[in-house]
Amino acid sequence: MPDVFDIYTIIFLALAVFIFLRLRSVLGQRTGRERPPYDPYSARDVVRSPPASDKVVTLPQRPPETVARPTEAAPTSPADRWKDIAEGGSGVAAGLDAIAAADQSFDGRHFIAGARAAYEMIVTAFASGDRRQLRSLLSREVFDGFDTAITERERRGESAETRFVSIDSSMITAAELRNRTAQVTVRFLSKLISATRDRAGTVVEGNAEKVIDVTDVWTFARDISSRDPNWKVIATESGQ
Repeated sequence: MPDVFDIYTIIFLALAVFIFLRLRSVLGQRTGRERPPYDPYSARDVVRSPPASDKVVTLPQRPPETVARPTEAAPTSPADRWKDIAEGGSGVAAGLDAIAAADQSFDGRHFIAGARAAYEMIVTAFASGDRRQLRSLLSREVFDGFDTAITERERRGESAETRFVSIDSSMITAAELRNRTAQVTVRFLSKLISATRDRAGTVVEGNAEKVIDVTDVWTFARDISSRDPNWKVIATESGQ
């Protein structure tokens, strides 16, 4: 019996050693160069955008990989701060400086991009009679004017259609800070197709097939002390 027990013990020990070596080869060894566990929140924290934004339409966040790219140095010359937006030393540049000093989240290029998007949304919403969309983008006074025009159009049984072909230019022509309210005026040059039809579908104004050039001068405003990051249109006029 002792001899039999010794033989079985040796067999079990051999099997144990064999299993250990197999597990070692499959699982590998720690070398000290292993990567840390993936943290799904680390990259998100790096690119978290500030809570306030001056855009009318929220822009998508940059992808995480752009964080590692070298960033361009901020312009140090006052004349270059609003390059391609306003001439250095001009009244527009001075107004933008005042707005940026009071609201550090203000970015001229992002503002123009948001203003262009809002311009197209408002013109399209007015043509379709979308009062809900207009109310969110216009001041109360401007909305009342748009609402009156839509109501009169509906009373006559007319419908409007507008299609944007392009926005050729969007240039800031004035900027100022009044108390805590920032105001920026933008001159839009666009091409669109616009027509108004009566109840029978006959075009009574405009041309459903002709592209026309349109110039609009709109003023956007925002209370920089408010948590609401959106700008609203407070004045509209046709320009030359």
